[in-house]
Amino acid sequence: MRIDDSKANPLQNIRVYWLAFVAYWGIVLFGYDSGIAGGVVQSKYFQIKFGVRPAEGPADQSRIDNVLATVVSVLQGGAFFGALSSVPVSAWMGRRKTLLAYTLICIAGAILQTIAGGEGNRGLGYIYGGRVISGFGIGAISAVAPAYVSECSPKQVRGRITGMFQIMVAIGVMISYFINFGIGLHVHSSPKIWRIPFGFQLVPTGIMALGLLTVRESPRWLASKGRSGEALVNLAYLRRRTPNSEEVRHELAEIEAGIAEEREARANLGLREAFLGRGNLIRFIIAFFIFFLQQWCGQNSVGYYATQIFTSIGYTGSTNNLLAAGIYGVVKVIATAIFIFFFVDTWGRKPSLFVSAMGMGVLFFIVGAILKTHPPTSSPQPHPPASGRAMAAMIYIYVCSYSIGWGPLPWVYVSDIFPTRTRHYGLAVASSSQWLWNFVVSRVTPTIHTKLGYKMFLMFASLNVVAMAPFSLLIPETTGHSLEEMDIIFGAISADDRAANIKRQEQGAYSLISLDLFHWRETRILKHRDRCRFRAFVPVP
Repeated sequence: MRIDDSKANPLQNIRVYWLAFVAYWGIVLFGYDSGIAGGVVQSKYFQIKFGVRPAEGPADQSRIDNVLATVVSVLQGGAFFGALSSVPVSAWMGRRKTLLAYTLICIAGAILQTIAGGEGNRGLGYIYGGRVISGFGIGAISAVAPAYVSECSPKQVRGRITGMFQIMVAIGVMISYFINFGIGLHVHSSPKIWRIPFGFQLVPTGIMALGLLTVRESPRWLASKGRSGEALVNLAYLRRRTPNSEEVRHELAEIEAGIAEEREARANLGLREAFLGRGNLIRFIIAFFIFFLQQWCGQNSVGYYATQIFTSIGYTGSTNNLLAAGIYGVVKVIATAIFIFFFVDTWGRKPSLFVSAMGMGVLFFIVGAILKTHPPTSSPQPHPPASGRAMAAMIYIYVCSYSIGWGPLPWVYVSDIFPTRTRHYGLAVASSSQWLWNFVVSRVTPTIHTKLGYKMFLMFASLNVVAMAPFSLLIPETTGHSLEEMDIIFGAISADDRAANIKRQEQGAYSLISLDLFHWRETRILKHRDRCRFRAFVPVP
């Protein structure tokens, strides 16, 4: 009988938590880069230094909006291709080495952005190029890190651990808001306006690069490569047990049973078979559309252009809008962390997604209605009006609704549903969808915001209620199921066949253990006899 003591001993999975903490520092960079660009480009000194506006006279607002949209969106463009490139690389190199390689790419991109604007002709091209390169690395990390963490996590806490992805995104966004706030208060006419924010990217990438040297390769990836001995050792290390533990050997047998089934059913796997094989197509459809809907829920438009959004509802002046954006970041981190650590594995995926979608829709309907009936005055005000404070409160509650469902759960859900053999394809498709629509949303938001005004909030509210809420009810529930059980849920194999395969794997494993113990015992006996014979011929002085 296998006893689950992960709840009795809170430190049982401490090594898995550490692995997730390390792997997700690249995601902190993703969140940080997402939030930092808007504040940097908004600086008048930056605009003058890089030729976006003249030092004197009126500015061309359309050019400013275009540069802002380009600086923000090229990161997502690079990430799209990075996510696609991660498929063959992670399958060949393994999860850990792949993450380390793409982290070094992110560091190169950060350096290019930081040195822009110095002596010589280092203009916007350095920033554009640096953000494309950083995005390329971030996109790959966003595809590989969830797979790595999910493959190393026990099913009892897998949702909580993989959900840390969104916490790290929220932390990165929050840090970017407060760095922008600090720069806006204390630096007004210096290259530090962009060099401090862009240079700070080296902090999370440096931590991740060093941290990856302290963690181990995914046991599931090792088992898929036929390196079962290493897989057993790594799995035992992650579970803080011995390799001879019954629980560890059963889990490895379950992993190997799933891998054996996949290889038998999908020998000579090609792209056609990977995407259209039994039980696979629906998973890829879910992975694509869950991120399509997530990007159009409205959160990214607020997150990327928070200072502009808060200005439009009455928070004029750099201090007011930057501080409001910072508070938004804090609320998002707290709400996400509470949900991930206390509720993600108890509420279930479907109910959380449904409640989240309905909450976001209702709150954005309220914001749109207030903005329509009580628009802020065009003249700057030292304090935001009552209607502006009410809309800010609704936006803060909105991000709480986002954080209990559609923020963290798409990554958790997609990490849940794919088997080992096609997981890198599934995560790459999901991540590519995320980055593709992320790019589209970030590129068009300034135009939508200018053209639609209050109608932008009503548009996002309608998408939440009409599309995202029904989608939440149609997808299968995955809470409490192992990765290997996903094949049963999606119809790739029957429950009876899976149980029989696990039993065969366990019997084979126990037979090997018995044979190893027999050979070990025989070797010890022979060595003991040899020593006795040797001593019989050695005279005693």
